[in-house]
Amino acid sequence: MTTAKQLPSPAMEQALRQSDLPDISNLVRNYAEYISTTRQLTVHTVRNYVNDLAPLVQFLAEKEVEKLSAVDRLFLRSYLAWLISSGFSRSSISRKLSALKSFFQFLRYSGVIELDHTELMTAPKKKKKLPAIASSYEIDRLLEEPDTNSDLGIRDRAILELLYGAGLRVSEAYAIDIADTDLTTREVRVIGKGSKPRIALFGESASKWIDNYLKNVRPKFASRQSDAALWMNRSGGRLTTRSIQRIVKKYALAAGLDHNFHTHSLRHSFATHLLDGGADLRVVQDLLGHSSPATTQIYTHVSAEQSRSVYLGAHPRANKSTSSVKSAKQNSQKSNAPS
Repeated sequence: MTTAKQLPSPAMEQALRQSDLPDISNLVRNYAEYISTTRQLTVHTVRNYVNDLAPLVQFLAEKEVEKLSAVDRLFLRSYLAWLISSGFSRSSISRKLSALKSFFQFLRYSGVIELDHTELMTAPKKKKKLPAIASSYEIDRLLEEPDTNSDLGIRDRAILELLYGAGLRVSEAYAIDIADTDLTTREVRVIGKGSKPRIALFGESASKWIDNYLKNVRPKFASRQSDAALWMNRSGGRLTTRSIQRIVKKYALAAGLDHNFHTHSLRHSFATHLLDGGADLRVVQDLLGHSSPATTQIYTHVSAEQSRSVYLGAHPRANKSTSSVKSAKQNSQKSNAPS
């Protein structure tokens, strides 16, 4: 359960001290407790939601607002303009407006306010960023990095193979138990976003390395206190999401991949390589566990960008035609020039 001591950042604490709104500190803490228990959010996520409210509390103090019921559309437009003028990025503003809406939904639910004017608010459109992916060659380099003569190397190779082979989120890989994995059918049962279960598929290579790990490494790591976790550390405990992220980062850097490459980049690469190989978009959507095809659609853009990049770099007439024409014109002019 989330406690008050775990939540506010120094910025929030300062904003709460400056505010003249009665009971604002208790409302913020009650809100944190509400989203923690009702929405089952982690302490880390709850803390982020609460701390994204700090600018709102600060702005309320600056505007000397004494009742939350006084927050109307004009105030909200002013707050949005203030966030923009304060230099917050678009993604940061979107997060803060999301926290604002969630907070006012709670206030209305609790009877603190009667009308929630945040429902009509829209955040500035975020610039679409194509996800970081690696080529098939780069993935091969990455997978070859672990020293498979060691126990940790075998485990790490199996993790990398499964993350890429099944396109898993790190949270999904972390939660896998032995009973969830079927090496015969090459399937693994995972719990995705929104606690939605799905069956993810993986290939022969991942199956081989997971089998190697289960037979030769995991029994050495397991202890009496060990649970049914598939991935274990040397102490016999379940490998944490942070540890899995560090493992991917370590080998990505060693393989010379982009410094922004991380666990989710393996999932991005999985989807893009499937589409490049001719897979149907809806099949990829199902394999990724996306509820909407719109979420998967971004990978078609990535694939198109890759195709363009490959074309420009490989086709002999992609970039040289213009310079060749110019060169031809220059040579023609020189030959026609009076001597």
